[in-house]
Amino acid sequence: MARYITTTLPYVNAEPHIGFALELVQADVLARSWRLAGEEVFFSTGTDEHGQKIYEAAQKQGKEVQDYVDHYASKVEGLKDILSLTPDNFIRTTSPEHKEAAQEMWRRCEAAGDIYKKEYTGLYCVGCEAYKTPKEIEDNKCIIHPHLALEEITEENYFFRLSKYQKYLEDYLSVEGIIIPEWRRQEALTFVRGGLEDFSISRSVAKLSWGIAVPGDDTQVMYVWFDALTDYISTLGWPEDKEGKFKKFWEQGQTLQVGGKDQVRFQSVMWQAMLKSAELKETEQVFYHGFINSGGQKMSKSLGNVISPYELVEKYGTEATRYLLLRHVHPVEDSDVTWERLDEWYTANIVNGLGNLVARVMKLSEEHLPEPVALSDLDHVIDAEFFTLLDTFSFQDAMDRIFALVGKGDEFMTSSEPYKKIKVEETAEEARADLRQLVSQIAHIALYLAPFMPSTSTAILSAVHENKKPENLFPRLAV
Repeated sequence: MARYITTTLPYVNAEPHIGFALELVQADVLARSWRLAGEEVFFSTGTDEHGQKIYEAAQKQGKEVQDYVDHYASKVEGLKDILSLTPDNFIRTTSPEHKEAAQEMWRRCEAAGDIYKKEYTGLYCVGCEAYKTPKEIEDNKCIIHPHLALEEITEENYFFRLSKYQKYLEDYLSVEGIIIPEWRRQEALTFVRGGLEDFSISRSVAKLSWGIAVPGDDTQVMYVWFDALTDYISTLGWPEDKEGKFKKFWEQGQTLQVGGKDQVRFQSVMWQAMLKSAELKETEQVFYHGFINSGGQKMSKSLGNVISPYELVEKYGTEATRYLLLRHVHPVEDSDVTWERLDEWYTANIVNGLGNLVARVMKLSEEHLPEPVALSDLDHVIDAEFFTLLDTFSFQDAMDRIFALVGKGDEFMTSSEPYKKIKVEETAEEARADLRQLVSQIAHIALYLAPFMPSTSTAILSAVHENKKPENLFPRLAV
């Protein structure tokens, strides 16, 4: 089966944050696991580079907007290497191919009678880059960005007839499993049932010049969300589809979008209506993860509690960073992370847990076994329940299952004491049998680790095949 998976695209108005790193790693685990299962996969990520926030941030720094977005796009793209990601494409919304796709999406929606122009006065949140409805406002502030003042804007813009798709979206969102977790589906369904309003999809060039031109009207640029959402298909080569990727992975494949919990309105309502208007296939599933907070508060530069993925990798390394995000951040609930907790998790479970077990077993094996342990067919089998955990986005539970095997290995080492028995002639053969079992156990652990900690998995399996203790997998933290 052809499988398509995409992350959202972060705005390039700042350094990439830990929440997006979580999203990237979650998507990468799924892509890797599907490939290991023999499926053909297209994994996409990239950057969202238009809009008012970016324009204003560039102006504040006194930079040309394109230079500004190039700088931050490179920071996001750099996550591919430092997080050991395997995307098949990195799409930038400033690319000529994407601009062409966004304009074609506009033309198709316009041809369907779903785009019209009118004057509008509304409260606009720069943080969301969207006009806010009364149910999205609390104490005269956007509920998502309460620290930003809403701007009252009167403007003649183009609008998309979202209200036309009320019944369609209710039917679409009534299908169980269309959104994970279930309560996000209910949230989306409640939002739609509450009544849909048409939304603005353009801005005046006189007020915002940084955007994709509206076809046939050089006085307007596309609203950033209308532009950016189209990336989910422009990354596949739509509309021309010269290589057939759109047909294979979107039209005939199974599609999955991964995003943060604040994306429900955009990913599962607006985008699905746009696809329907353009007579394109809907997204089959969207997975929404929670937020990462620090010390009980939302991360912000002013509080000084922001944790960068670059800082994580510098301190713990790529493999341990993937581990920390996948095992100690809840897949769908908000999670609280501090440097103190990260240090504790790293030392207890990675250094003293997995790393120590592999080092002890392979050192004994190298010294006391005459040849590499021959692995059986059973050592290469992953049970079906493990794949079920991945299919249900239960990353933490899957990791817990792996580290339960690490714990069993430690328990067997402690109870059997091969390091003692090997020194006594009468028990030496029994000790070698125990060692063979332990080597098989860590090889099995490596098999499970492959989509989560790929380099660690490879290093362990190489050590097993060579019957040699590997280099220190996880160094201790400096005091």
